[in-house]
Amino acid sequence: MPWTVGIDEAGYGPNLGPLLQAAVAVRLPEEDLAGWDTLRSAIRRCGEKADGRVLVDDSKKVHSGKNGFTKLETGVCRWFGLVSPTLAELLDRIGLPDIRSEAEAEAWFQPDEPLGSSKLPLKAPPTVVIGPTRVNMVQPPRFNRIVAESETKATVLGEGLVKLMAALVEELPSDGETVRFYCDKQGGRAYYASLIEAAFPTGIVNTDIEKPEESRYRVEGLGRRIVITFRPRSDGESVAVAAASMLCKYLREVSMMRLSAFWATHVLALRPTAGYPVDAKRFLTEIEPAMTRLGISMNAVWRIK
Repeated sequence: MPWTVGIDEAGYGPNLGPLLQAAVAVRLPEEDLAGWDTLRSAIRRCGEKADGRVLVDDSKKVHSGKNGFTKLETGVCRWFGLVSPTLAELLDRIGLPDIRSEAEAEAWFQPDEPLGSSKLPLKAPPTVVIGPTRVNMVQPPRFNRIVAESETKATVLGEGLVKLMAALVEELPSDGETVRFYCDKQGGRAYYASLIEAAFPTGIVNTDIEKPEESRYRVEGLGRRIVITFRPRSDGESVAVAAASMLCKYLREVSMMRLSAFWATHVLALRPTAGYPVDAKRFLTEIEPAMTRLGISMNAVWRIK
């Protein structure tokens, strides 16, 4: 039975806080690579009755309406079997190399603080059995360095995609089964062959299709067949991409809560921010005097694009 790997991101557009990318592997049959029917007894989608199954869907749908964050958090923690870990422990468990040390350089990062809300720990054990999961968490200094060197922030997504694809294939069992990657379109681009070659330098990359609505590639010569498909709005089409979407969104939300709370201890009556351009400028203006007092540079806080 082939492996389906979903890759998604959160936080590409903001000026504050980290960019998150995640890859989630699930074993699914050829006849249901999307996974919704196969996993119907364990998961439900938005709009379906809350009946004890895990809520899994496009993170924008889950994180909306009343109790949006709680729904997002509960779905993520049940899917990944998280019972009141710290953010540091989670990054140790699923982060790419050096992600935790990069996060520890952030002024807001508290390694011993429990992850998420006071509603954790959850009593429920993990309901969904999944394969390897990996997260890329890009803090402003690395984001800015990559953008400055490449002159485009699309390179940040590309570098993370390469690392996640390579890491997942390396960690999957050597069972010869096909690996199918499903990814959301990366910044709207249609051409990915060079990125796939960078992820699998010893493989042979074949292009099946490159169009705005879909780009698809095959990698041969690695002992197993690898198929990579990029489509817009993949997070609503695939269980694996939806789970990756939710994990990214959850870690992004937790990070921004921590960031806002840190600065609120140094700036009176500071309102929290999600980090998106207009409000990010307001937030930056209000915290700049505190940044100066604390000796925190602009590069450590503000993403240049």
